[in-house]
Amino acid sequence: MWIVAACLSALFAGLTSVLAKAGVASTNSTIATALRTVIVAVGAWGMVVVTGSASGVSSIGGTSALFLVLSGMATGASWLCYFAALSRGDVSRVAPIDKLSTVLAIILALILLGEPVSVWGGIGIVVITVGTLLMVESSDLSGLPRALRGGGSWLTFALASALFAALTSILGKVGISGVDPTLGTAVRTLVVLAMAWVIVCMQGRLGEVQSIPGRELAFIVASGAATCASWLAYFHALKDGPASVVVPIDKLSILVTVAVSAVAFHERFTRRYLLGLALMCAGTVAMVVA
Repeated sequence: MWIVAACLSALFAGLTSVLAKAGVASTNSTIATALRTVIVAVGAWGMVVVTGSASGVSSIGGTSALFLVLSGMATGASWLCYFAALSRGDVSRVAPIDKLSTVLAIILALILLGEPVSVWGGIGIVVITVGTLLMVESSDLSGLPRALRGGGSWLTFALASALFAALTSILGKVGISGVDPTLGTAVRTLVVLAMAWVIVCMQGRLGEVQSIPGRELAFIVASGAATCASWLAYFHALKDGPASVVVPIDKLSILVTVAVSAVAFHERFTRRYLLGLALMCAGTVAMVVA
């Protein structure tokens, strides 16, 4: 059954981006993130109760608590940027850039933590990077310097999302190694929840919550539920199956995202894009095998 759980994890993770895209058709991306996080927080703490790790809250030390907050803030920044990117660009273009967080996390771990990178890991980094570049239009790449200076483009927000997601991993590695992963995720989710709603209030958009179209609200809620379902399936898969198989299956959720975005949003892909997708998947597998 663990192989089914791993496949379900990838399926729900892939659906998350598509559902989120549908939820920000006219809704502000920050409001959408805040609402989605409510669902995710409920799911995360539900998992804490199910796994019996709630008792570990009292044993979290000061240093771990600090890094949990910092990691949560990085997660919040990543989610906010990701939703902003989805509201501005196609799902099939945003998702590959976000997957660069895996590469960035390994590079940051090498630089900041001195963690070694194997030959296969190095190959995976190169292949994923090349694949990602192939999946981005040449015009977007050539216009990147201008986009970075001006801000506001989907590519700028997608790159920022990947960077903050990578920082989340590093902060977690540095300071919260002694905290149960399920509990750590739940605590970080509370930080994201508070962060998102504070930003909504600071932007003066709290009143817009009541005017969100019912259809978009349903998609935002479904996106949060899909994230919870993915986490739950991933947890069960890792509990009963080998990580060397479960992790690469989960990472290949990009295939689900691309396939569903083609059907739901009629996004079309060039041969170059499909070659890049194949390279990204191959590089992901190589990094996990390493």
